[in-house]
Amino acid sequence: MLRHLLTSLGPALLAACSSTPTSAPSWTPLFNGRDLDGWTAKIVGHEAGDNFAETFRVEDGLLRVVYDGYERFDGRFGHLFHEAPFSHYQLRLEYRFRGDPVPGAPGWAFRNSGVMIHGQAPETMGLDQEFPVSIEVQFLGGDGVEPRPTANLCTPGTHVVRNGELERRHCIPSSSETFHGDQWVTVEVEVRGNERVEHFVNGVSVLAYAEPQLDLDDADARRLGRDNTALEAGTISIQSEGHAIDFRRIEIRSLD
Repeated sequence: MLRHLLTSLGPALLAACSSTPTSAPSWTPLFNGRDLDGWTAKIVGHEAGDNFAETFRVEDGLLRVVYDGYERFDGRFGHLFHEAPFSHYQLRLEYRFRGDPVPGAPGWAFRNSGVMIHGQAPETMGLDQEFPVSIEVQFLGGDGVEPRPTANLCTPGTHVVRNGELERRHCIPSSSETFHGDQWVTVEVEVRGNERVEHFVNGVSVLAYAEPQLDLDDADARRLGRDNTALEAGTISIQSEGHAIDFRRIEIRSLD
């Protein structure tokens, strides 16, 4: 099934899926460093595919989330979706926050972004839906004073299981250190379908959980019309929440 889902990504990734057990699959870029080929923007108030004000763009080989076309943020939360769904994989991203929040962004959006996994497809989102039903690996940057761990867990329209119990908190902090300023940070996410997800920051494990699933008390999750709540695969997307952020690497490798 996973091999079928990855067909659109070409021979390189399929070769990685076919590696022998003694050969680690190679990393395959999801972002090519030149353009947004293979990615689709979905921003609140706009149809899927409308990259309002070029919120997501490529400059100097970086995938950037920027707001120079906004007078005010005005709740225009956005996500940039990769075209292919994934199930069992490792995802690696390098990011850095820049500057100050755009005027009108909520206070909690200060140096706040993330990558969504096991998400719904952008064309299934409502016009004014703020976040895809997904599992969010939340990125936070330091404010220069207070501890702010990164690679946390948030659950828009979903739940997970931790320590054998269903976790109903919306956001759960990781054990990572705080990264102040505009420094680059590497986050890896190991995803094994519906079995287990683990977050790493600069090579250190900081959070793990199991059994990602839909929260059918959530209206957006119910609109997906699924009886089976287990999340085994889904889209990957990066966020625009009101604070500029750069990515210089977004890459993946398959896990058998």
